[in-house]
Amino acid sequence: MTPLADLLTRRIRHAGPMSLAEFMSDCLLHPEHGYYTTRDPLGAGGDFTTAPEISQMFGEMIGLCLAQNWLDQGAPSPFTLAEIGPGRGTLMADILRVTKAVPELHAAMKVHLIEASPTLQATQAKTLAAYEITWLESVADLPQAPLWLVANEFFDALPIRQFTRDGAGWREAQVGLLNGALTLGLSAATPMPELAHRLTDTKDGDIVEICPASTPIVTEIATRIAQHGGAALFVDYGDWRSLGDTFQALEAHQMVDPLARPGCADLTAHVDFDALARAAQSAGAVASQMIPQGMLLGRLGISARAEALATKLSGDALKSHIAAFDRLTSPAEMGTLFKALALAPTAKLLPPGFDA
Repeated sequence: MTPLADLLTRRIRHAGPMSLAEFMSDCLLHPEHGYYTTRDPLGAGGDFTTAPEISQMFGEMIGLCLAQNWLDQGAPSPFTLAEIGPGRGTLMADILRVTKAVPELHAAMKVHLIEASPTLQATQAKTLAAYEITWLESVADLPQAPLWLVANEFFDALPIRQFTRDGAGWREAQVGLLNGALTLGLSAATPMPELAHRLTDTKDGDIVEICPASTPIVTEIATRIAQHGGAALFVDYGDWRSLGDTFQALEAHQMVDPLARPGCADLTAHVDFDALARAAQSAGAVASQMIPQGMLLGRLGISARAEALATKLSGDALKSHIAAFDRLTSPAEMGTLFKALALAPTAKLLPPGFDA
């Protein structure tokens, strides 16, 4: 039993079963034993690898997309360039490197990173040592200014609540105890006003997941964009509307039991992009259509960039480069599993790749 499992077991014995959202929050962000607060989870020595760690091309395409949209919106100065959940800082480093081709952008930008992990914040400081960076605890702390923001594999790690339909009501998944071990169970059926719109496209036994934490985050971002201009790019794995059990855990790049080693595995769930879009629109911004990651990168010109980089490579380096391109874009890899959504002040100001 991990130290966090012991704490959770004692809490459940005292207060009763907890929701998946409570369980995930403690597993990921507990100040002493949380997954993100105690380690660097990325790369071969970690538990998962994100697109920016696979190839510089991902960050380059995102950076050029943001830069072009900044120009399309009149190149406001100053403006906020921000990332939520920036990992090791690799994506932002690639964005900043490629946008050096637009020197006026660098003169106008104020870079902000929203990061909860002290371990990752220290790594980001090293990666981005050449730049002036401001770290924030919450998107609510972002300046009231034009905002260009990216979130790559951020929303999938936010705590979810999971519900199974039972007639006109819903039974919530809870973490309880069975013979002293953590186990999943279901609450009694109860009406859920926030799921009323799902009664038309689900049947008894269907599972729907909601992410309460995502709405205030998107609302803060969308409000700034609607009021001051800018854009946001969200890239994550998921689909347009939640359906089915997607709660999962990764440890050492392998799927594991989410309840087995609390605090030692990355817990995630698929993102409901419809919910993100509805939150953004309620705050006054415009949301694009959701498109696959491979389609977005293709529209932004990743094939030409890959060919240009390939001319300087040979042997194993060339093989690795081709494999990285395939991993980012192929339908059999990340190309269709990962989706992208953009926010903008108006439909005419959506970033390149989303305006096709």
